Amino acid sequence: MTKIEEIIEAFQQADYQETLAMLLDYSESLPVLPEKYIEQRDAGFNRVPECETPVFVWIELKDGLVHIDADVPEESPTVRGFVSLLVDSFNGVTPQEVESAPQNLVHNLGLDQKLGTRRMFGLSAVYNRIKSEVKEVSDLQ
Repeated sequence: MTKIEEIIEAFQQADYQETLAMLLDYSESLPVLPEKYIEQRDAGFNRVPECETPVFVWIELKDGLVHIDADVPEESPTVRGFVSLLVDSFNGVTPQEVESAPQNLVHNLGLDQKLGTRRMFGLSAVYNRIKSEVKEVSDLQ
């Protein structure tokens, strides 16, 4: 079972309060954005524009494995938690593992029933951006 499958299983078994608690836990573990990206973030580069919360994502391959750096304000713990969940799930895996992850992750996690529609649109956009950029950098290799 992949890490993302384990996370999906945990979220599917959680009620509303447990889901929020898990997202909050993830939000607290999002790694600090490396210094090399701060100027780019401050200039607005690598933002996911479909998400109302300012979400910034950088993706590269290191030794053939996915590496994701991301930044989300602490004032948005739900979105930050979701992005941290993605970083945790996909850092260090092959591009094929990211590509084979469920198409509708937000639904599979049960977030569409527990959070608002506008938030779902933004979370889906972040997820789709990560999947498409992983494919892009993988195709360049």
